[in-house]
Amino acid sequence: MRTEEFLVELDDGMLEFFRDIAEVLVTRFGVSPEVAAARVNAVYEDAKIEPYPDLMCHEFPEFWAYRLYFEPKGWRTPDGDPEEDLSGWNVRPAPPKGSRFWTVSDRPGA
Repeated sequence: MRTEEFLVELDDGMLEFFRDIAEVLVTRFGVSPEVAAARVNAVYEDAKIEPYPDLMCHEFPEFWAYRLYFEPKGWRTPDGDPEEDLSGWNVRPAPPKGSRFWTVSDRPGA
């Protein structure tokens, strides 16, 4: 099923997993829920995600959130190790405001 927040087809289990990824973006990196959903949508909009547990579930949501937030250095991105120094990593730009990836409203009560 598609939800209002994510543009990818997800079953209930994978919806919870994707919400966990977005929550890491919010709590670890301080982005808004609107930006977190837009980052997820920009990468996974057309992905073919299997029912829970999809192969993605072999990694924690932190692993995927870090890949959505930071630009890779070659093949490597940070993996969520709380001891890792993140100061040398570049943050990926969020999708352009107003693009189709912005599915969550930042207006109170909306």
